[in-house]
Amino acid sequence: MVLEDQGIFCRVRGALELSFSLHSKEEATIQKAITKAVQDVSLQVSSEYFVFNICGSPVFIWPNRNLKITPVEITPDTPCREIQKYIRAEEEESDKRSSRKKDKKRPRDIININLMMEISKSSLSSVPTIHQEHKKHLHVEMNLPIDVVILVQLEQKLGVIVEHLMREICNQLSDMEKSIHKHMKETCIPIPQPFHFLLPEPIGMISVIYPAGVPDDQLTMIRKELHNKFHLPEDRPYLRRANAYHFPDERYKDGYLRSPHLFLSNPNLEDSKLYLVNGVYSYHHYMQDRMDDNGWGCAYRSLQTVCSWFKYQGYTEKSIPTHKEIQQALVDVGDKPKSFIGSRQWIGSIEVQAVLDHLLGITSKILFVSQGSELASKGRELANHFSTEGTPVMIGGGVLAHTILGVAWSETTGQIKYLILDPHYTGAEDLNTILDKGWCGWKASNFWDQNAYYNLCMPQRPKVV
Repeated sequence: MVLEDQGIFCRVRGALELSFSLHSKEEATIQKAITKAVQDVSLQVSSEYFVFNICGSPVFIWPNRNLKITPVEITPDTPCREIQKYIRAEEEESDKRSSRKKDKKRPRDIININLMMEISKSSLSSVPTIHQEHKKHLHVEMNLPIDVVILVQLEQKLGVIVEHLMREICNQLSDMEKSIHKHMKETCIPIPQPFHFLLPEPIGMISVIYPAGVPDDQLTMIRKELHNKFHLPEDRPYLRRANAYHFPDERYKDGYLRSPHLFLSNPNLEDSKLYLVNGVYSYHHYMQDRMDDNGWGCAYRSLQTVCSWFKYQGYTEKSIPTHKEIQQALVDVGDKPKSFIGSRQWIGSIEVQAVLDHLLGITSKILFVSQGSELASKGRELANHFSTEGTPVMIGGGVLAHTILGVAWSETTGQIKYLILDPHYTGAEDLNTILDKGWCGWKASNFWDQNAYYNLCMPQRPKVV
């Protein structure tokens, strides 16, 4: 999440219509028609009827009409911080009308802007001209999904921000044209789609255009070029569609909570360092998906959390497996009989390892601990795992399974605390309850049954771009 002293995101979204006709299927003719059509779209962007509307506010901006702005008290010299007040006022008025409670602590780290075209009076009164030709031709119409994001400072002037946004819109149109030229096949023209990626500092936010309908595995060379351009490691994905930045004002459609541990305070453990899961995962627990697995499905849920990590890091496009699909996988690899499917039998770390390998092609290391009291001595192994692999760890012992998301460990004293995601939770997706009641939280070594044996399934990250 962007901190206030670092600035906020301004995001412009809207559709611009790309339209052209083809009288020939020759590649050169098609390429020329596309270039001309994109130029026509660029003329729309530079016209006086091009308008920005700051979402949730009465603020409208005409960038190409001498930067006309309403309300009139806003000028090109108005700082970004003042624009936020108009959004806040509109939201508060809306809350009064709907009797909603307002979370005043929610950070406003993004300003959303609608891209619009004003309907001109001259265009309404113009007389249409009809031109008729008795020729076969192909007419192409598509909406270009403009989606531009920039990072701005709160004291930055509105006029400077608008100029920056206009440049980025033109740059995005140019990138879209290149994407269409590169990926079109005969008269099949893919829609160019923008994706935003928040890369490690000092790179920050970048935008990439990918063609709709072309899977990630066919875009490897493009990603390698980008990895080389931004000096990114070539052993893990940063720029797959699943790696795209999720803006804080957007909801996840599947209903699962994402990475709840990010809202926890760090544990107070003297002379320790944090070693945490790297990336996004979804929290899977008892009683989700209309499945009553209370009392037997904890390892299944932990496995689903692990699978979600590989999905959201872009290592797989497969959906997160259901209980039945997990059971079917274990039958397919010969680990279980057919009668296992549909049963309520527990599974453990070894079965989780087998399913990850069979369904996702993910290998895992197994760490065996003969009794829970020995887990306190495994700080180095766990710290090394989260430093190098960064994947969630499934741990099974006795009749219980949990997910380890990280450790706080002191190399000098050996003291350790474990960041635990507990799949035994049966309630709703209420982040406050989950954190306050410790279903996701830091646990001391006495959390484990000191006399039970434990197996830890430690998935290994594939070396791919």
